[in-house]
Parts: sequence; structure tokens; C-alpha cells
Amino acid sequence: MNQTLEQYQSIVKQCRKIFTDKTKDYGTSWRILRTSSLTDQIYIKAQRIRTIQETGNNKIGDDIDGEFRAIVNYCIMALIQNEENLIETDLLIEQAQNLYDKYSIIAFELMEKKNHDYGEAWRDMRVSSLTDLILMKLLRIKQIEDNDGKTIVSEGVSSNYYDILNYSIFALIHLQNFN
Repeated sequence: MNQTLEQYQSIVKQCRKIFTDKTKDYGTSWRILRTSSLTDQIYIKAQRIRTIQETGNNKIGDDIDGEFRAIVNYCIMALIQNEENLIETDLLIEQAQNLYDKYSIIAFELMEKKNHDYGEAWRDMRVSSLTDLILMKLLRIKQIEDNDGKTIVSEGVSSNYYDILNYSIFALIHLQNFN
């Protein structure tokens, strides 16, 4: 488990650096997006990963690792949009980083609990299966969004974003040969 904690933190550090660098370049322009738009952006990334996995063709050149890192960052943006009652669209870099840290810590703590209960079963999974789970969770989110956030017995949107974030980190651990 200590190995997983270190690997997980290493991936989050990589993703956070990208988030910070893009925030320096673009500001927090993503704050204008509705949560449903972020869901669609994550869907596009996950669908691209699946297409590359199935065809073996990558015409754009961006690697699958980068797409999984983007999914991690978009999930955190979606969690911020969904959970925070922020009025302003512009955030200072420090504010954005603090919110990033808040939600990445919650995701990490959730991963620790699930990893304990599931015995790190994800280590025996294929990256393609993690991709499929991400797509399934996205379809769930889209359905919940189409139902105006109402569910009968299901988890809400945020729970699914956390799972997608963690599945993406697990995929990155596999892809970076941390196993």
C-alpha cells in the first residue's frame, strides 16, 4: 500500500503542475464552463483514449498518458464547479491551487478507503478496463445531469467524478510502469 500512496502522489504532483502551468497561461477561464460542459470534455478525452486503444492509431500525437492527466484535471475542475458556491469566474492562482489541493486530497482519502476494502484489485485490471469504467461513469453522470441532478438510489455526480479521477490515476500508474 505504501507503494500505491507514493505512486498516486507522484501522479497528482504531475497533474497539479500541468494545472498550475495552464492556469498561469490561461487564468481560470475554465470557470465559465458549466459542469455538463466539463463532463462532455472528459467524455471526449476518454473516448479518444478508447479509440486509440482499439485502433492503435494516434493521428494527433498527444499520448494516452496526457489524456488521462487531462481527465484528472478536468475532474477536479468539475468538482470545484459542482461543489463550490463561487460567484467570481476569475480566481487567483493560489485560490485555484488551494481548491485543486482540497479536491485531490478528498480523492486520495477515498482511494485509500476503497483500496483497503478492495485489496488493490485495480492492479490486476487492464488499462482498457479502466477506460471502459471511466466511460460508464461518464454516461451515468450525463444521465444524472439530464435528470437535473435527481437520483433515486444512486450516488451523485461528485462521487462519479472522484471515481473517474482515481481510475485515471490508476491507469497512469499502469502506463508509467510503476507496478
